[in-house]
Amino acid sequence: MQAVQGWFRDTTGGLPRTFWYLWTGTLINRLGSFVLIFLAIYLTQERGFDELAAGLVLSLWGVGGAVGTTVGGTLADRWGRRPTLLTAHLGAAAMMLTLGFARDLWAVAVGSLLLGLFAEAARPAFGAMMIDVVPERDRLRAFSLNYWAINLGFASAALLAGLAAEASYLLLFVIDAITTLATAVIIFVKVRETRTPAAAAPLAAGAPRPRGALRTILTDRVYLGFVALNLLGALVFLQHTAMLPIAMGDDGLSPSTYGSVIALNGVLIVAGQLFVPRLIRGRSRSHVLALAAVVMGVGFGLTAFADVAWFYALTVLVWTVGEMLNSPSNSTLIAELSPAELRGRYQGVFSLSWQVAGAAAPLLGGLVRQQAGNGALWLGCAAIGAVMAVAHLVSGPARERRAAALRPPAEPVVPVTAVQPPVPQAAEAAATAPAEPTGEGYAPEPDRERHPAATR
Repeated sequence: MQAVQGWFRDTTGGLPRTFWYLWTGTLINRLGSFVLIFLAIYLTQERGFDELAAGLVLSLWGVGGAVGTTVGGTLADRWGRRPTLLTAHLGAAAMMLTLGFARDLWAVAVGSLLLGLFAEAARPAFGAMMIDVVPERDRLRAFSLNYWAINLGFASAALLAGLAAEASYLLLFVIDAITTLATAVIIFVKVRETRTPAAAAPLAAGAPRPRGALRTILTDRVYLGFVALNLLGALVFLQHTAMLPIAMGDDGLSPSTYGSVIALNGVLIVAGQLFVPRLIRGRSRSHVLALAAVVMGVGFGLTAFADVAWFYALTVLVWTVGEMLNSPSNSTLIAELSPAELRGRYQGVFSLSWQVAGAAAPLLGGLVRQQAGNGALWLGCAAIGAVMAVAHLVSGPARERRAAALRPPAEPVVPVTAVQPPVPQAAEAAATAPAEPTGEGYAPEPDRERHPAATR
């Protein structure tokens, strides 16, 4: 029992209060994330649109998301994290209801486009705020906890959405809008602005200047290389929603079997994600990311040989382990490669890679499967995983050097040779001087090198 309590304190203890408000908002929002799960079924079965029209609507969601991540990242840096999050959540809630009541194809298409824009605009601001409030040494477990909340909420939403859809499809949109509004209320009431004006914060050695943000990002070859690797990984990972259900259908397995098999992904993450930070703590991030790419590639590659439900379930469990290893290391590395004054825009570029993959994965997967066959698709995913692993090992040292250059300079440790008694006047002034106020969640942290016990 004491071991469990110690693990719980080690996993959740010491994180800023603002983080827990954001974490709660994430969980509530994901518990109501009904619309995207059932949107394709809603468009074809409830609205009677054909597959082409439904595909167009889903693609417009992706287009809106690509614009949203770009605009959201810029606003998070220029306007602020908090107002960007509030605007994005309020806009998304409004568009949820609009899309639920829309009937004509043009109205549904416009609603999907704007919903994707508002929903995805929140991501860069949220990521930047997480980096703002969580100290570097705690980010690995903080991002793991947030990723755990996302998957717990999403897995629960999949079950709840099925029940809600049986009652009314409109209920999907209403509940989704309510949970989005609830997240906005939490941010409005409990979360303060965390962005530090660039003028007030001196740049660290080697950090790019805020002027010419687009040029800074486009010439940051280290970061763009990392984003390109994430794009490759996303193209592989998103085949589980694009081509996996088709492959299982060709083997005579029902949609409900696919739902049960893919649910193992969320179950394993909820059960094991909180143990990952301790497992990978202190290990080279490049090695962890390389291992994650190999495991994920092996999992998807095994799909080429699957023909029964249990074998498909095994493949899902394998690539889920790779996903669990990849996510926290990915998030902490993004945080350290993002200059403080450009965090929102850097987060936006990273989110854009997911939007591009979301649009391209079904097209590329379908093309490869049609032209070269099912086996070639999944073995090709394994090959991409191997290429990614090598690329992570090769590019890792440059990424770590860049991350070190962007860290604020550490205060020098002055050795104490003798303890001198305080000067009476100085001691009296120190005793009577009022304490300096500190903001909530921003109390000075003990230096890690001088106080090793503080990191435990």
